[in-house]
Amino acid sequence: MKNKTRKIIGITCAILLIVLVQAIGVTYAKYLTEEKGTGSAEVAKWSFQIDKNGAQTKTVKLVDPVNKDYLINGKIAPGTDGTIVITLDGTGSEVDIDYSVKFANEKNKPTNLTFTCNGTSYKSLSEINNLIGTIKYDAETPKKDIIIFWRWNYETGNTPDEIATNDAIDTLDVNNITQYTFDIIATGTQSR
Repeated sequence: MKNKTRKIIGITCAILLIVLVQAIGVTYAKYLTEEKGTGSAEVAKWSFQIDKNGAQTKTVKLVDPVNKDYLINGKIAPGTDGTIVITLDGTGSEVDIDYSVKFANEKNKPTNLTFTCNGTSYKSLSEINNLIGTIKYDAETPKKDIIIFWRWNYETGNTPDEIATNDAIDTLDVNNITQYTFDIIATGTQSR
């Protein structure tokens, strides 16, 4: 009886082994006979830049839009104001562009120089961190102008003591600051 059971188990194992080998062979053959083809897709063109008018980098000068009568030797001073205009250009893009603009590395800012953007006042450019939006690729003009107003008041403060203190600060800034600099970082990503 034991020999008969062993033979049945051996025959059953042999049959299972044959079935398993055939299944592996069929699967293997399936991958060997798989057809191949090619596919293609056109990729949408991408274009995003700060409008630089042909320059390698964008330089913003606060004195450009200022009434020149208020400048001292071509420099800003208390009593001057103007605008910073940053034009983001998506011309040539075939997809919408989500943009963000921020400022970094602000150095030598006159203390009483202030900024206004989208109706909110700021004491420095680095505080402005909400400049985001979308440029539609199919818009008539796929550009976005970011406009920031700046002002260096002639007298800053509400009381005579505040005004006197700020006048002294302005005098120090005018005498000690030779150049106020900052970086503009504009980032564009494909809109989802």
